[in-house]
Amino acid sequence: MNDSMMGEKLNEQLKFVYSYLIKMGASKEDAEDIIQETAYKFLQYLDSIKTGNSQSWLFRVAINHYYDMSRKRSRRKDILLKFNYQALFDEYTPEEAVLQEEFGKDVHKLLNRLKPKNRQLLILKYSTGLKINEIAALFSMKEGSVKTVLHRARKQFIEEYRRYEGEQR
Repeated sequence: MNDSMMGEKLNEQLKFVYSYLIKMGASKEDAEDIIQETAYKFLQYLDSIKTGNSQSWLFRVAINHYYDMSRKRSRRKDILLKFNYQALFDEYTPEEAVLQEEFGKDVHKLLNRLKPKNRQLLILKYSTGLKINEIAALFSMKEGSVKTVLHRARKQFIEEYRRYEGEQR
């Protein structure tokens, strides 16, 4: 494989990891920094990474880096709440933007109530569109186990949603 083909494939996989980081709650700037660091590490350790495991390796390195970054920030208590003004300009109407923002916050709250592994599997399956076998490879699990955990995660999400709806009324 020549360098340009490898670069294109790496770029494609990194875009996928980037979207996953955004779904996990990373800001665009943080996700870009993590992707850059992940790409650097990938090129640095290219010889020791198996060809079939490159996407799983990229995911694991990026997620670990995100967790490390989150831990450091929580220790410093340097969490800044930012309002995403750009989201307002991307939508058709201001009302639609506000409703979508509130819905996203509600879904994020509900996902945060789930166990971390359940949350990750739901995001990987439904937000990034990974297949069951890809998720299984990423977590080193059997496909049947992934299906079982996803089923339980969906049930837990539905229960949390019903509780949340009851709280809102």
